[in-house]
Amino acid sequence: SWSDIFSRILSEKVEPQLGNGRITVLYEYPSAEAALARTTPREPRVAERFELYACGVELANGFGELTDPDEQRRRFVAEMDVKEQVHGERYPIDDEFLAALAVMPEASGIALGFDRLAMLACGASRVEDVIWTPVAETRP
Repeated sequence: SWSDIFSRILSEKVEPQLGNGRITVLYEYPSAEAALARTTPREPRVAERFELYACGVELANGFGELTDPDEQRRRFVAEMDVKEQVHGERYPIDDEFLAALAVMPEASGIALGFDRLAMLACGASRVEDVIWTPVAETRP
C-alpha cells in the first residue's frame, strides 16, 4: 500500500540521515501514518504528529490526540478492512475506548525514549547495548 511504501522509504532512506549535526523535527505526517492523531484544521490528509531525531535516531514521537469517536471508528474499520484483505484476519473494535473518547477533552502527548537518549549519551549503535535487562535469546 501507499502507507507501506511511505514507511519503508522513511525508515530505510530518510530517518538514518535525520538529526545529524543538529536536532531535526518531522511534523505533519500523512493521516494514514498517525492512526490516533487528529488531523490539522487546514488539511484533513495531514495529522498533528511529529517525531524528534538526533544523530539518525528517533528520540520522541508526539501527536494531538484524536478525540472524535466517529472518526476513530472509521479509521479502525478501514484498518481492519486492510488487515483482513492482507492477512485474512480481523480484530474487534474497542468500543470502550471509543466511548472514552466521547468524553475526553482535547489532549496531546509525547513519548520520549530514555533508552535512545542513553544510546546517544554512550555512543552505542544499538539499543540492545544500553537496555538494563537482558533480552532473552531465542534458539532455533
